[in-house]
Amino acid sequence: MHEMALCESVVQALGEQAAAQGFARVTAVWLEIGALASVEPEAMRFGFDVVTRDTVANQARLEIIEVAGEAWCMQCAARVGLQRFGEACPQCGGYQLQVLTGQQIRIKQIEVM
Repeated sequence: MHEMALCESVVQALGEQAAAQGFARVTAVWLEIGALASVEPEAMRFGFDVVTRDTVANQARLEIIEVAGEAWCMQCAARVGLQRFGEACPQCGGYQLQVLTGQQIRIKQIEVM
């Protein structure tokens, strides 16, 4: 489960920010996860609860913001929604799509004490 490794990276980033900015505790984390990032939100929630134990983010609330996938279709020159890789353009049926958004995993906001 690669979600556990992603959660460890999030907790590491939170620890680095706590040291740099001088806060003692993280109470909430808002995490943006793109629809094309191949991440299962429920696995992230479970992993986050496990890896935050005995850290600056112990018992922090995890809020997941799901970001839709978007692509540019080279055949019909349209910006289209994309749910998963390998889909055809919903407008023209073409497969020459350049992904624009939806692959990111990013800490959008944290709440600290």
